[in-house]
Amino acid sequence: MGKLIEYQNNGDTCSGYLATPTSGSGPGVIVLQEWWGLVDQIKEVADRFAEEGFVALAPDMYHGETANNPDDAKRLFMALNIDEAENDLRSSIEYLLSLDQTQGNLIGTVGFCMGGQLSLYAACANPQVGACVNYYGVHPSVHPNINNLKAPVLGFFGENDESVPPEAVHKLEDSLKQAGKQVDFHIYPGTGHAFFNSTRPMYKEQEAEESWRRMVQFYRTNLTKSS
Repeated sequence: MGKLIEYQNNGDTCSGYLATPTSGSGPGVIVLQEWWGLVDQIKEVADRFAEEGFVALAPDMYHGETANNPDDAKRLFMALNIDEAENDLRSSIEYLLSLDQTQGNLIGTVGFCMGGQLSLYAACANPQVGACVNYYGVHPSVHPNINNLKAPVLGFFGENDESVPPEAVHKLEDSLKQAGKQVDFHIYPGTGHAFFNSTRPMYKEQEAEESWRRMVQFYRTNLTKSS
């Protein structure tokens, strides 16, 4: 359904995967990768958004690199340049909003693992983000400026996630609430990290599908306001 594209970023070139709905237009959503990179599973998530009527852009945050094993994924994950990532995120948001297919003046962001933290980071840095979704987001070098956040935040986490344990989830939730932000976090019992990724052994179909339905409704509620 989608295609690989290139677009400009302050004179440089960004790449990503763009999926558009059969209707031809819809609200925009940025889909942010796990530490594996812009792999087929992330492209399939973008395609799935298009099937729901959204224009979905998955930017390539690793600029062409992907990982097939945890060691390589960790290397790419830790080497992520935050300043470069911030520029890529801003350019991706601006590009998505510039498309004739994208309805409204606000877009949504969603990310998984590393991408979950980048989703919140992008929402805090860009007022054009009207709805933010965080799936078990973690990155030690990414520190969102919560005070600047305008968008409501929806989050999905696993009770048995060693990377993002419930204590860390509650701490982030408390920080958002203390800053006066709108937040709705869900911690699924007996569930580990990356439960949404159907290509991984920790995949949980029931939790993945339930969170998907919540997310789609969240976007429809918050992004159609801008149309």
